[in-house]
Amino acid sequence: MKSIIQSKTFDEERSLYNIKDAKIINCSFKGSTDGESPLKEARDIVVINSDFSLRYPIWHTIKFTIEESRFDTSSRAPIWYGKEGNIKKTKINSIKCLRNCENIEVDDCEISSEEAGWMSDNIKINNSTISGDYLFLKSNNIDINNSQLIGKYGLQYMKNVRINHSTLDTKDAFWHSENVIVSDSDINGAYLGWYSKNLTLINCNIKGTQPFCYCENLIMIHCTMDGCDLAFEYSAVDADIKGNILSVKNPKSGYIRADFIGDIILTDSIMDSTAIINTTKK
Repeated sequence: MKSIIQSKTFDEERSLYNIKDAKIINCSFKGSTDGESPLKEARDIVVINSDFSLRYPIWHTIKFTIEESRFDTSSRAPIWYGKEGNIKKTKINSIKCLRNCENIEVDDCEISSEEAGWMSDNIKINNSTISGDYLFLKSNNIDINNSQLIGKYGLQYMKNVRINHSTLDTKDAFWHSENVIVSDSDINGAYLGWYSKNLTLINCNIKGTQPFCYCENLIMIHCTMDGCDLAFEYSAVDADIKGNILSVKNPKSGYIRADFIGDIILTDSIMDSTAIINTTKK
């Protein structure tokens, strides 16, 4: 049976260091002592309705649940090197959240954090909003559902990613990514997917200039492209587009089908284009 720590305030260095099998309820981690790492190396803990204002509060923690809690800007780098964690109905407003973490589930959360989710593995995001530049840089095995990602340069250098029924407002998304599948989602931002490998988009709405350049094995199924010009430069692509593409420029190979294409530019290329480009309506 878990021990219970309730309605207390902690501000000392490593105040609950290496605590095990505990439930922490209605507690505050803040104060004049301003100690760091209050829950470092904790094991099998549940944190409910608590407030964090100390740096590095949850590091090297294994088997943890955080529910209905709040991390403010003073809780710098709040969750690093964590394993087997669940974060639910929690608000995090602090830089560098979730780094080098494994097997983490995030549900119904609001996270505002520059450099969130870096170099992590097996992360599941559901019904959440996450904002910040360079989200999930160099992370692998990521599953995102019914969520919103906001910020420049998101989802770069990632492998094995699935995104469903979500909205991405992120410039330069998926650069150098591998094995990504996005379905039934809205993607808003310029320079989408450059240098990606095995990027698949199904029933997606895409907005922004110069998407999908230097791609390998780009697949697009029943997608729309709004305001997309100079698309597919030097890419190997199989694209089935509903509606209009403003312009297509020097695709490397494959097939591009759309209802309308404003301009097909096949000049000033560094390679021969073998791509077949068709419009279904005149």
